Amino acid sequence: MNFPILSYLIFIPLLGFLAVLFLPKEKHNAIRWVASIFSFIPMVLAFWLTFDYYFAFSGSADFVYVEGPFEWIAPIHAQYFLGVDGISVPMLFLTGLLSFLSIIVSFNITHRVKEYFAFFLLLETGMIGVFCALDFFLFYVFWEVMLVPMYFLIGVWGGPRKEYAAIKFFLYTLFGSIFMLVAILILYFTSEPHTLNIVELIQTAPGFMARTPQMICFIFFFVAFAIKVPVWPFHTWLPDAHVEAPTAVSVILAGVLLKMGTYGMMRISWPMFPEMVRYFHIPIALLGLIAIIYGALVSMAQKDLKKLVAYSSVSHMGYCMLALAAYGSVTAMAGCMFQMFSHGLITGALFMLVGVIYDRAHTREIAAFGGLGVKLPVYTGLMVLFSMASLGLPGMSGFVSEFMVFVGAFITPTLKVITALAVLGVVLTAGYMLRMVQNVFLGEFDRSKWNHLTEINVREILMVSPLAVLTIVIGVYPSPLSNIMKATLQNLVNLMAR
Repeated sequence: MNFPILSYLIFIPLLGFLAVLFLPKEKHNAIRWVASIFSFIPMVLAFWLTFDYYFAFSGSADFVYVEGPFEWIAPIHAQYFLGVDGISVPMLFLTGLLSFLSIIVSFNITHRVKEYFAFFLLLETGMIGVFCALDFFLFYVFWEVMLVPMYFLIGVWGGPRKEYAAIKFFLYTLFGSIFMLVAILILYFTSEPHTLNIVELIQTAPGFMARTPQMICFIFFFVAFAIKVPVWPFHTWLPDAHVEAPTAVSVILAGVLLKMGTYGMMRISWPMFPEMVRYFHIPIALLGLIAIIYGALVSMAQKDLKKLVAYSSVSHMGYCMLALAAYGSVTAMAGCMFQMFSHGLITGALFMLVGVIYDRAHTREIAAFGGLGVKLPVYTGLMVLFSMASLGLPGMSGFVSEFMVFVGAFITPTLKVITALAVLGVVLTAGYMLRMVQNVFLGEFDRSKWNHLTEINVREILMVSPLAVLTIVIGVYPSPLSNIMKATLQNLVNLMAR
């Protein structure tokens, strides 16, 4: 294929970033629509890429739509090298969709509109680039590009404690990035000839690296990716960032940025250091178990609606860690990918819906509400739908992903007990989600306090509708998504069996 679709996907939002910078700052509507157009085009390209990959390449484990490798910085052998497979294609689909929806959700931003939408487009460039890069230098550049706009999006447009949350997010992520950089340098100087080519290093690293440097690289990469997931005990930046961030930024944070941690593990750490995965798989599973149970228990104690959804992300991403620990199971790997995709849809929608009620009520305190189902029946229906999806109701995408994780992990002999304990997470999730639904939407409605609330409008319904449709379609008929991933995940398991 001669059309460089991956470069278009990456650099169209960057062109949008530059276009927004040249617009007069008082032209708010022009800025909003220009940003929307420059985010809509990558979404359409990501959709086309997904459907073309499904029909043309879903049986192949090779990288496709490859661009390069082209010599970029010759003295350090850095290359412009892009490509996608069954792991990155669903993530590009999710990134394109959530980025566009988040920009539309942001139309109510009135403070420093120009800078907000410019940063959002720059953030989209970094996210798409991470999922396409096959050179370590390029991967690291895109990984760091995301840091700056996210820092400002939280720090300028966030809530009362926005500076604290933004600095905490920045320091945590930068701390992880330093570990990643050291691991990349070790790989570069250990390889002969020196290379930053990820595909080449996956094939050769287990052969040329001694056990000790492998262990150091694996641990350093794991810390960098675990902070992004976030894995307990690196998770404390997440609730602060979520609670203080604007609605659209929370959607991107939960829907895409957290997935970059597990994506990095599947793309780099697991195939490149299979011996280390086998060595550490039980501690990794235990970290997943702690995240599942701890995240659910802390969610149960929350009084703030947004904080409840934020801590539920810690719990749900724990299932991904449990699946990754079951390194020899294609079913577990597929469960991890399904959970990444499903969590992006469900939690992205939940953050949008929390934003809808906050814009009207100016509070997120669960105890302040009650009986809203009488006043806001459409909003209630949507919120209940996504709450049921989050707790893993059959027929929803959350059930498919969690079921695959449990099956794949349980057939791994060393993980049976941990998997059995992890099932408690499903019960706890049902507990805090159903209690939230009961307290907010059922019971007696206080007309004197909330009679002014207005129903969810058409724009807001259109924002969550695609996510609702995908949540149900994948829950009822997961086969298309499974077929996209199957060959790549089988190849990943084969690489880890070396």
